[in-house]
Amino acid sequence: MVKKPETPEDFDITKVFADFKVPGVDVEAMLASQRKNIEALAAANRLAFEGVQAVMRRQMEIMRQSVEEAVGAAKSMTEAGSPQDKAATQTDLVKDAFERTLSNMRELVEMMSKSNNEAFDLLNKRFAQTMDEVKDVIKGKK
Repeated sequence: MVKKPETPEDFDITKVFADFKVPGVDVEAMLASQRKNIEALAAANRLAFEGVQAVMRRQMEIMRQSVEEAVGAAKSMTEAGSPQDKAATQTDLVKDAFERTLSNMRELVEMMSKSNNEAFDLLNKRFAQTMDEVKDVIKGKK
């Protein structure tokens, strides 16, 4: 008979299932499969977290570059010149800033997409392996 755990920390699912016997089912193989699932989930979470960190670092780089460019733009606007020259300079600055913004957004989206795809691929691969393992346990293979 399985002893009731004193506290939640005392609860060990492997001990519970070790006493649980089902004819024709390899409980150890099922537990090993579940351990692999948890490891895959942890790895996918690590990939996602690393992806978020990379995006945040890149956003900080973009912010730094934007501030430097804004300072440069402000300096160029204070220089002497005709109103037409200043208007042309402003137009060029706005155009460049818009193009850079779109490029940066595209880069960040691609970074996030890549990170998400890596995590999803890892989980998808593990799911396929789990289905094979379940099939093998049901058939009585190891």
